[in-house]
Amino acid sequence: MEKSKVYFTDLRVNMGDNLLEKLKRLIREAGIGTIDFEDQYVAIKMHFGEPGNLAFLRPNYAKAVADVVKELGGKPFLTDCNTLYVGGRKNALDHIDSAYGNGFVPYATGCHVLIADGLKGSDEVHVPVEGGEYVKEAKIGRAVMDADIFISLSHFKGHEMTGFGGALKNIGMGCGSRAGKMEMHSEGKPYVEQEQCIGCGRCIRICAHGAPSVTDKKATIDWNKCVGCGRCIAVCPKDAIQPGTYEANDILNCKIAEYSKAVCQDRPHFHISLVMDVSPNCDCHAENDAAIVPDVGMFASFDPVALDVACADAVNAQPSIEQSVLGDAVAHHEHDHRDHFGKVAPETNWKSCIAHAVKIGLGSDQYELIQVK
Repeated sequence: MEKSKVYFTDLRVNMGDNLLEKLKRLIREAGIGTIDFEDQYVAIKMHFGEPGNLAFLRPNYAKAVADVVKELGGKPFLTDCNTLYVGGRKNALDHIDSAYGNGFVPYATGCHVLIADGLKGSDEVHVPVEGGEYVKEAKIGRAVMDADIFISLSHFKGHEMTGFGGALKNIGMGCGSRAGKMEMHSEGKPYVEQEQCIGCGRCIRICAHGAPSVTDKKATIDWNKCVGCGRCIAVCPKDAIQPGTYEANDILNCKIAEYSKAVCQDRPHFHISLVMDVSPNCDCHAENDAAIVPDVGMFASFDPVALDVACADAVNAQPSIEQSVLGDAVAHHEHDHRDHFGKVAPETNWKSCIAHAVKIGLGSDQYELIQVK
């Protein structure tokens, strides 16, 4: 298999230069200008950070990418989909409030925020997955699919279920609607937490298959009728409806790869990952623990698979930071192998996502690293 080109720049700057200009040089050298952006809508997919988390990417980096897109004639917007879990980003209003609270206002970024799957996380497009084994039709936020060009801007960090969160996690899980996220995370049959249910009946009204019912002001879901679409989760005002039993992490990773394929296939796409503030867990947490390795740099590629592998290799080449989750594991000689993410979350296997992404033709796990000054 031919090696994909991954471009890299470190975080060193001299007087008269800065990291934002280095990021612009990086993506230009990586070939972003070969895409025809003229009058095209451009989705820049990123994570705005759960309120309370401080490891997410600063909005300045989003502005640098948006500025280049506008220089090339494109119409950029920042986007993400609503979360499946309870938090500050479970509906579009809270999500935008969280984004603005973390600095992603148009005055700072030069473009608007659009929550891709709508007010309640149910505005989705069903996208056939070419070569999909676990997912035949991915449920992707509509605004992501309405865009002519797709760019991912990812904070590369650890993740407690997938090993790390990089480009594929940002694309696949991040672009899934709430129903799509449930499909990736679970067996697809939601259930009702009875003590939280108020018997409002919204789940009954949204279901096309007659699965929910309410008795004595408490809802239940008939799994014989339920098709696992997840729309009832989106409309429940009390978050009483929860996704079913979690799948094995390897299957989760394979589904993320297939959702990523659905997002990227059949249109221009480009990917950027910043390996800094490498926290052990996702930016979805309302907190962030200490970084596990020193900051590395910024990476860009047309191939999201090669990009993730290059970033993982770069992290694994770094020493662990003392007084971090990784530093503690190394000090206790736990899981002594050269996989920092395996030390932090031993039950995960990030390589399963990479292997499946290669298998379905999303990209290559072989790369040529090209440094940009």
